[in-house]
Amino acid sequence: MSRNPASLSCAVSLAATLLAGTALADVPKVAVDITPVHSLVARVMQGVGAPSLIVAPGASPHEYNLRPSEAQALQSADLVFWVGPDLTPWLEDAIETLSGDATVVALMEADGTMELAMRENALFEPHQHGEADHDGEPDGGHATDHESHDHGDHAEEHADGHEGHDHGSHDPHVWLSPDNGAVWLNVIAAALSAADPDNASAYFANAAAGRNELTALRTDINGILAPVRGGKFIVFHDAYQYFETAFDFTASGAISISDATDPSPARIAEIQARVTDQNVTCIMTEPQFNPGIVASVMDGSDAHTGVMDPLGAELEPGAGLYPQLLRNLATSLADCL
Repeated sequence: MSRNPASLSCAVSLAATLLAGTALADVPKVAVDITPVHSLVARVMQGVGAPSLIVAPGASPHEYNLRPSEAQALQSADLVFWVGPDLTPWLEDAIETLSGDATVVALMEADGTMELAMRENALFEPHQHGEADHDGEPDGGHATDHESHDHGDHAEEHADGHEGHDHGSHDPHVWLSPDNGAVWLNVIAAALSAADPDNASAYFANAAAGRNELTALRTDINGILAPVRGGKFIVFHDAYQYFETAFDFTASGAISISDATDPSPARIAEIQARVTDQNVTCIMTEPQFNPGIVASVMDGSDAHTGVMDPLGAELEPGAGLYPQLLRNLATSLADCL
C-alpha cells in the first residue's frame, strides 16, 4: 500500500518539530542581571538559546524594582549570571528567594577577574588606581584578582556620605575592562557546559570566537584613542576606572562618586579648580544625570561635553551590545576631546 507523499512530508515535518522542541527544552533557562553581562552570555549561547535580562535597559542597577516577568525569569532559571552584590545588593535577596534551585555565578568573584579599589577623591592622578597584569597579579597595590580580598563586607561607608550598601570596597563596574569580559566568556561557557554537556562544544567555540573579537576590539579602541592621548577629561560618575586602566587613559576626576548621590558643593569646587588648572577640555555626562550640575561645573570654562553610557542604555540588548558599548565609550571620548 503506497503512502501519500503529502502525508509522509507532514510526518517528517512533525518529527523534526518534535525533535527541535526536545533539543530546545534541554537548553538551560538562563537569567542575567545587566545588559553588558547579558550580551556576553548571549554571545556564548549564540545558536543554542537566549538568556533573559533582569534589569531593564536604561535602569540603574544599584536600585531596582523587579517586574513580574523578571521575577518569573529568576524563578524559572537553571543558571543565574550576575556581577555580584557589590553592584546590585538588592538582587542578592531576590536570587536567594526566587532562584534557590539555580546555579548562581557571581562574575566579580570569578577566578581571573581584575578588581580595582573604589576611588573616593574627586580628583584622579594617572595610575592612582594601580594597574594589574593580565594574569591578575597586582602591580600597584590597588588592583587585585578575586582571591586576594574579602567579598563579605558590603557595609563600608565612603566619602560624600555614600553608603557601602551600594558598593563594596571594590569598584563594581568590572565589565568595562575587556580583559574581564574575555575571562567571563570562558567562565560563562564552563557554567553552561556543566549544566548542558550536549552543547558544551558550541559554548566553548562561541566563547573562543568572542575572545578573538575582544582582542580585535582592543586594537580598534587603541586606534580611536591614539589621536587624543594626553587630553584631559572629567567624567560625571566614577564608573570608568576599568576602561581607563585597560586603555591607559586616566580621567582627571569625577563630578560624583556614584549615581546614587549628588556631589557636595566642596566636591564641585574641587572639580571646577581642576578644570581650570589642567585646562580640561572635555566633560563627559551620562544620559540620566542632572544637566544643571554639569552646567555649574562648566561655568566659565570652554570645555566641550560628550555623553558616556556605561550600560549601553540606547543599544539593542544581545550579543553585539558589549563590544559596541566599549567602542562607543572610546568614540564619545575621542569626539569630545
